[in-house]
Amino acid sequence: MPKEILYFGDPMCSWCWGFAPVLKSIYEDFKGDAPLSIVVGGLHAYDDFPMSAAYKADIRHHWEDVNKATGAVFDYDFFDREGFVLNTEPACRAVVTARQMNPLLLLPFYEAISRSFYSENKDTTDLETFKALATEVGLDVDDFTENFSSDDLKQNTKSDFQFSQQLGVSGFPTMVVKEGDKMALLTAGYQPYKNLKPAIEDWLDIGFQELPAE
Repeated sequence: MPKEILYFGDPMCSWCWGFAPVLKSIYEDFKGDAPLSIVVGGLHAYDDFPMSAAYKADIRHHWEDVNKATGAVFDYDFFDREGFVLNTEPACRAVVTARQMNPLLLLPFYEAISRSFYSENKDTTDLETFKALATEVGLDVDDFTENFSSDDLKQNTKSDFQFSQQLGVSGFPTMVVKEGDKMALLTAGYQPYKNLKPAIEDWLDIGFQELPAE
């Protein structure tokens, strides 16, 4: 029975940025036994209001926590922006676009969006940013632009959000292991790789009964 690891995240989620090295290790170590699939959750999808001072302070606190826990690099100049709307739908749609165009380039592209937003202070609500990143990872920019702007991709992105909600995923990162029609939670929230690796190995060797109950 085919096995798969489902990762639920958002490229503009700070804990997901901290989780990026873990995600990469899981992909590299287990891709032969259980391919990794990325499902975007839409952390702040469709937000349409500028960030207030209080909102920025709350987000900054999360960034500081992630930095302390994981060592992930952040550019705090982001908080000097005026009128920024933290809508993560475009970044999530860019991920879905890359996934449909070339799954082999999906993880590098996903991580490039996070890196651009968190450590380079790029505007990852802007198509021009995604076009530069598409070029960086080897996606055809013209095809990317056409697909990204299509109604189909907007709907497919919304379908990812709905799938996350249907499974009860309420925070990111979340990782689920899937075997046929069966699914089990691996982690809800950040965990270091040393904690997750043995759980995945046990699942591959024995099955769901070895997974931690969370």
